[in-house]
Amino acid sequence: MCGIAGFYGFEDKKLIRQMTSLLQHRGPDQHNYYTDSTICLGHRRLSIIDLSKDGMQPMSNEDGSHQLIFNGEIYNYKELRTLLEQEGHRFKSKTDTEVIVHAYEEYGEQCVTKFNGCFAFAIYNMNTKTLFLARDRLGIKPLYYTHINGNFYFASEIKSLLASDEVTRTVNPEALNNYLSFYANPLPETMFKTIFKLLPGHTLTLKNNKIHITKYWDITMKPIKTPDSQKHLYTLLKDSVGKRLMSDVPLGVYLSGGVDSSSIVSLMTHFSDNIKTFSVGFENAKGSELSRAKIMANHFNTDHTEIHIGTDSIKHLPKIVWHQDEPMGDPTSIPTYLLSKEATKKVTVVLTGEGADEQFAGYEQEKFMVLHQKYVQKVPLSLRKSLSIIFQKIPSRYYAQFFSYMDSLGEEGKRRLIEFITTNNNTKALLSMVSIFTDKEKVEATKGSLRQEVVTNPVGKRIHETYKNTALNKLLIFENKELLTENLLMKVDKNTMAHGIEARVPFLDHRVVEFASTLPQREKLKGMKDKYILRKAMEHHLPYKRHAQKKQRFFVPIDHWLKDELQPLVEELSSNPHFNKEYIQKLKTNYTKSPLFYGRQMWTLLNFHLWYKQFIEQEKVIL
Repeated sequence: MCGIAGFYGFEDKKLIRQMTSLLQHRGPDQHNYYTDSTICLGHRRLSIIDLSKDGMQPMSNEDGSHQLIFNGEIYNYKELRTLLEQEGHRFKSKTDTEVIVHAYEEYGEQCVTKFNGCFAFAIYNMNTKTLFLARDRLGIKPLYYTHINGNFYFASEIKSLLASDEVTRTVNPEALNNYLSFYANPLPETMFKTIFKLLPGHTLTLKNNKIHITKYWDITMKPIKTPDSQKHLYTLLKDSVGKRLMSDVPLGVYLSGGVDSSSIVSLMTHFSDNIKTFSVGFENAKGSELSRAKIMANHFNTDHTEIHIGTDSIKHLPKIVWHQDEPMGDPTSIPTYLLSKEATKKVTVVLTGEGADEQFAGYEQEKFMVLHQKYVQKVPLSLRKSLSIIFQKIPSRYYAQFFSYMDSLGEEGKRRLIEFITTNNNTKALLSMVSIFTDKEKVEATKGSLRQEVVTNPVGKRIHETYKNTALNKLLIFENKELLTENLLMKVDKNTMAHGIEARVPFLDHRVVEFASTLPQREKLKGMKDKYILRKAMEHHLPYKRHAQKKQRFFVPIDHWLKDELQPLVEELSSNPHFNKEYIQKLKTNYTKSPLFYGRQMWTLLNFHLWYKQFIEQEKVIL
C-alpha cells in the first residue's frame, strides 16, 4: 500500500512535495515525483512486491508517455502480465504496478475490469493530456478529489488536499447530517464542502478541464439456485485468501476468534504452516475477544500475539481522528489503531475479516427486518399502536431477549423498539435500529445551516428513495453501499496505514461479493441463523461448534472515558456552532439514565467536535 497525490493544471514542485509528505505514514519506504507544466504527481511507497528501486513510482510505460501512481495491490497481476507480454508489452520490474500502466495502454479505461484487487490509481497520458483516476469495486482504498478555479487536485487522504491554499475548510452540512445518523459519512461528498470521494467501482477522466465519471461495477442482487453452493463458496474463499498471501514482506492476520477471521486463518493453512495472528483487548474487559482468539490460535498452531490495552489509550483519539480525515464514530478505531501499531513490529501485511457480515447477513438488524416484514406487519397497525401503550409501562429489561442490547439502552431503547413495532414503513423500522440520531432527534440537536439541512433533506427520505424495498437483499445493498465502505473499510485503511500496515480483505474479493449476490435469502439467513452458508461451508474446518458461535461485540470502555478523560470535551460540546446547547444539556442529563444509548450519541458528537477543532479550527488537541 502507498499514498498518492497530484494536481492537474499547473506546476508547483514545492506544493506536490508538501502534499506527498503528509502521506509519509502510508509509504515510509520511498518517495518520488513527476512534474511538468500541466501535471504534478507524488508518491509515497510501502514496498510489498519487488522491494528494489525498480518498483518506485511514478512508473511509466516504455516510452514514458504514460505516468502512473498507484495505491493498492493487483492480485492477478502475474496472469495479466503474461497476456500483456504476449501482446508485445515489455516490463522492467516484477511489480503489479507496472501491469496497470500496460493494461491501460492495451485496454484503455476498461482495464479496471481486468483487475482483481484493491486499488486507487491515477494515470496521466502526455499524448492526450488526459488524467485517468480509478477506485476498486468495493472502495477498499480511498481516493479524494476537488476541482477549484480550473485546477484539479486528488490524493489518498484529505489532509493532503488541504495543503493547497485553494482548498477551503468549510463544513458540509449534508455530510454532517448523514454522519449523525450513521456515525460515518456515506455520501460521495466529504465533510469538507468542496472535497469529494471517487465512489467505489467508478473511474474519473479529466480532459480539457472537464470531469467525466463512469460506473464500471455495481452490486446487483439476482438470486439463483446454485448447485453445491457451500462447496463453491469454500473454493472461492480459499482462492481469495491464497491470492492475498502474495508478498515479499512478512504478513499475518487480525484474529478476533469469530467465524470470519477464524475462517481466514483456517484457509491460510492450505498455503502456509507459519501463520502470525494478532488479537487485541482491553484490560479487565468482560467478554473480551482475546479468549476466543486464543482458542483459534492454539487450534491452528499460529504464532500468536495478544495486545492488552488500558483505558489510558483514549489519549490516542486526537491522532486517530487526524488520520481518519473525516469524523467516524466507531470506537473500535482505537483498538484497531493500537493493534496495528504493535503488529507493524512483526509484519507489513495483514488479512482481516471485514465484509463477511454484509455479504452473508451477519447483523442483528437483518434478522429483525425479516421478522418485521414476515410477522409484525401482518398484525393490524391499530392493534400494534394500542399495544404500544402497554409496552411503555413494561420495564425495558423484559425486552432484552428481543433486542440483545435493550436493557442497557434503557427507556430510550424501549422507545426505539416501540417505533420499530408501530410502523409499516420499512425505512423507519430500519433506522429505529441502526441510526445514532433519528431525523427527529437531529432537528432538536442541531442549529443553523445544519438544522436547515436536516429539515430539508432528512436521511430517512434519502434512504427510502434509494432502497425502496428493504427485503433482505436490498438491505444488504444498503449496508454495502452506505455503511461498509466509509465506516469499516475506511476505519481499517486509515488506522492500519497510520503505521505503514497494509490490510487485505478476502471476503471482498469481487468474485465472492458477486457470488453472494446470487444466493437466495435462505442461504444467508435461515430462520434466525445468520451467515448460514458461510458457517456451513466452514463447519468441518473450524474447531468443534466454533462455526456456529454467535457474533460478539467488541468491548470499548466509552462509559469510563465519558465520565473521566473526556469530561472536559463533553463540557465543550455546547460551544460547537452546529449543536443546540439545550440538547447537549439534555444529553448530559439523560446519559445517567440510559448510558449506552446516550453514550453512543455523545461519542458521535465528541468525535465530530475533535475533528472540527483539528481540521476546521486547526487547533492541536491533547487528551
